[in-house]
Amino acid sequence: MPAHPYIADRAETLRYLGYTGQQVDSSLNDRIDLLIGECERTATPGFRYRIFPARITSTGVVVEGTSLVLEGADIRAHMTGAREVALMACTLGLANERAQRRYATTSGLDAFVFGAAGSALVEAVADACNAAIVAEARSRGLHCNWRYSPGYGDLPLSAQPAIVRILDATRALGVTVTDSNLLVPAKTVTAAVGLFDTPQSDRRSCANCSFFRYCTIRREGNPCYR
Repeated sequence: MPAHPYIADRAETLRYLGYTGQQVDSSLNDRIDLLIGECERTATPGFRYRIFPARITSTGVVVEGTSLVLEGADIRAHMTGAREVALMACTLGLANERAQRRYATTSGLDAFVFGAAGSALVEAVADACNAAIVAEARSRGLHCNWRYSPGYGDLPLSAQPAIVRILDATRALGVTVTDSNLLVPAKTVTAAVGLFDTPQSDRRSCANCSFFRYCTIRREGNPCYR
């Protein structure tokens, strides 16, 4: 068992593999399960986030108190009305990255499956971080929209170095950014979440929420989408 609470959902792993309902033989099924387990075992997941005042401009979102401007019409529309913005970074760690590279030297198929499991697993870590942001917002009477990452829409990858720097993610999580604005380890996610005075989520039940496993407020009986 991994020494952390995160799970690489099998259905999500299959989705990343391009599975659309076709038959998978038992030996491949067993191999997928083994590699999911290995991905979970080699991961040292972690996340960080910070919340800042937000100022919406004609070209994007100014993250007050920092030098970062989230540029683009899409992120501007996503954050319109936001009082604050949370910046987040989540990663599976360097040991998982090294395991991925080992598989790449021995088996292309194993590397592909391991990578798909890593994509599912880092999304689970991002869901946990997002759930923590939602819980903090809720404690202050605020509401969140869904996370938006550099590379979505017209929000450029060039935002990633600033997010990593602002969150001190190199020291805290071992995350670095290449000259082409790609994240290392590869199974790392950065994103921004808006905090609003009024409900923003389009989820209408806790059961279909991806944060369900990590949520700390649903037990209160007054879920965040209301």
